[in-house]
Amino acid sequence: MKVAIYGQYYQNSTEPIIKDIFVFFNTNKVEMVIDLAFLKILYEKKIVQKEYKTFESHTELDASFDMLISIGGDGTILRAATLVRDSEVPILGINAGRLGFLATVQKENIAAFMQFVIEKKYTLSKRTLLSLSCSPNNESIQDINFAMNEITVSRKDTTSMITIDTYLNDEFLNSYWADGLIISTPTGSTGYSLSCGGPILTPDVKSLVITPIAPHNLNARPLVVPDETEIRLKISGREENYLVSLDSRITSVKNESILTIKKTPFQINMVEIPEETFLKTLRTKLLWGEDKRN
Repeated sequence: MKVAIYGQYYQNSTEPIIKDIFVFFNTNKVEMVIDLAFLKILYEKKIVQKEYKTFESHTELDASFDMLISIGGDGTILRAATLVRDSEVPILGINAGRLGFLATVQKENIAAFMQFVIEKKYTLSKRTLLSLSCSPNNESIQDINFAMNEITVSRKDTTSMITIDTYLNDEFLNSYWADGLIISTPTGSTGYSLSCGGPILTPDVKSLVITPIAPHNLNARPLVVPDETEIRLKISGREENYLVSLDSRITSVKNESILTIKKTPFQINMVEIPEETFLKTLRTKLLWGEDKRN
């Protein structure tokens, strides 16, 4: 078995997690290929000493890998997705962060769940992504022009709201007068969109959510649309530029530019371990707390 390891280092919580993972995989003779930047940190912290193969780019992740292990929080997984892209390499998230809707494996269960991994006792949850194109072209979003959680437009360097003319499949929907607008996948529905009043979608729902951020037109509500919908945005405001974010990547775009958002032709495969499903995560971390069944 061959796995890629990608991660973020948090001194208080990550070190024992990393050690447990490396010990388990070495004991079970699993080949590990480590993100170069992450491995340098592990050497500096003296967490590992053995030499490992490394990777730096998405071009090095191919079908020879059985899985990518992401160590960190949900943000780490979103960055890992930019490495996996359309390679179909599944991602398993080990939670060293806080909430963790994507990084579902908890540190106290690592050994048991890693056993599921090497025995291939897991399922894959396919996650929709969104692509973004800009007219005129914006070089900063041409390489990594996709998002797993959401694409957001928002005002920049001003307290004034922006106007977001929104079209669905070339039909005019609305002019949102707001701080911004979120276009969310089902995966991202538990993130920024939810904090702005959007609905929760299960990952397998074939829909997108359009959620305004602090709208001035108070009758504007979140809207669920089919994920085959092409969404076109034209933003205007008092400033020359506004912000566009693809998950955690932010760039500045000129006023009056046209943004086109649609589903990517590829998906990200998230690994679901038995007993660590999306519904369990939802139940325990957001909605109802402990299982109330007798």
